[in-house]
Amino acid sequence: MNLTEDRRIVLTLDAGGTNFFFTAIQANEQIVDPVTLPSSGDNLAECIAVVERGFSEIIGKLKAAPVAISFAFPGPADYPQGVIGDLKNLPGFRGGIPLGPLLKNRFRIPVFINNDGDLFVFGEALFGFLPYVNNLLSDAGNPRRYQNLLGVTLGTGFGGGIVSRGELVIGDNAMAGEVWLLRNRINASTSAEEGVSIRAVKRVYAEKAGLKDNIPEPKEICAIAEGKLPGDRTAARETFRQLGVVLGDALGQMLTLVDGLAVIGGGVAGAMPLIFPSLMEELRSSYVNYAGVSYPRLVQQVLNLDDKDEREMFLKERGVTITVPGTGETLSYSPKAILGIGTSRIGTSRAISLGAYAFALRELDRC
Repeated sequence: MNLTEDRRIVLTLDAGGTNFFFTAIQANEQIVDPVTLPSSGDNLAECIAVVERGFSEIIGKLKAAPVAISFAFPGPADYPQGVIGDLKNLPGFRGGIPLGPLLKNRFRIPVFINNDGDLFVFGEALFGFLPYVNNLLSDAGNPRRYQNLLGVTLGTGFGGGIVSRGELVIGDNAMAGEVWLLRNRINASTSAEEGVSIRAVKRVYAEKAGLKDNIPEPKEICAIAEGKLPGDRTAARETFRQLGVVLGDALGQMLTLVDGLAVIGGGVAGAMPLIFPSLMEELRSSYVNYAGVSYPRLVQQVLNLDDKDEREMFLKERGVTITVPGTGETLSYSPKAILGIGTSRIGTSRAISLGAYAFALRELDRC
């Protein structure tokens, strides 16, 4: 989608558990200073009033009328209908709240609500990681192109989404890409989110460092692991090693099903240089059958595109020309299945906002 010249304006919202951040996007750019308001998430009436006030204040800053509202909101939810279910971080939402229809009635414009993981990968597929990789291939004279992307976000939770050939995969219940519920590779009785999230980083570091209180935040634990802050460096490095194992296993399962590129975002992704070694080791691990024969867990070779050497290998991998027997016809054949993985090229928040913007305009154009 070429949206850089599109003059339509879309209102967006970044809905956190503590604060809501409102803004407006036009031609792929934020055009007003954001409005930040406390979420009041424990009181439904107050929370809805905050949402209405935030969008009203943004509209008051605009020189032209918006055509839609589009934003990410926590689930569970029936996103296509705009109905929000029972939320953990916003306990005022209980019993099914038709937030989308409510806002549509209030502002008289279409309203689109999605999961943040879905909008993150949609933004990266249209404007971030996917075009970045395909442009690298083009510049290298490599004819290979990718059309599928899965994305995950490492933050308060473990979010995810899937884009296939330009379309966001939502699922019949608007629950496709719920990666947080994949099994935890290290503790099979828990979900992957318990090993891949802010609380996981703090929990493992506290256990390994013998702390009961005053536990550092992930950014500080990363700095400890890098030797930039005092602390238990061994415990910090082990923390991110374990995270890489759980994340690598989850991505391995996703890549088996999706067969596309993978992009990683979220606040904890700042520690990816510490996470990548065990993540890639997990992706390149093997299974063993009952006859004792081992085989790779993935058919595809996966390369870390954040690493210069592996990126060069990725770009140099090309098909071969083969001849159709009995004819003079030839065709290009790729004997090796290859995928790439890397971190966000445009930043998680920007990817989500651009994903929300593009989703709204695409849906409007389909009406």
